[in-house]
Amino acid sequence: VYKAILKALSERDDTADICTDKKSNPEPDTNLRDYENVPLKEDIHEYMKHEVLPHVPNAWVDESKTKIGYEINFNRYFYKYTPPRPLGEIEAELKKNEKEIADMLHGVTK
Repeated sequence: VYKAILKALSERDDTADICTDKKSNPEPDTNLRDYENVPLKEDIHEYMKHEVLPHVPNAWVDESKTKIGYEINFNRYFYKYTPPRPLGEIEAELKKNEKEIADMLHGVTK
């Protein structure tokens, strides 16, 4: 309830100092939270150093939110590309449909 009241009565100030808890640790801002899929064999802190910190220098890892899981990219293994129809064929179908609609409207307005 306390956090809900604070959220309802407060507004975000991007120029303000970073909020910290009693132990001077930064408090996470859930609006800024982002997730990364880190390769299993790579250390999370090394990944942060190479991939995240160059773009977001004040980013940090909330260890309580880290999870180890696996991602299976089904598209990589099962997706079969089907090229779109030729543009001329689509254009011809649209013109045919436009003519049918115009004929129907002409029949209604008689």
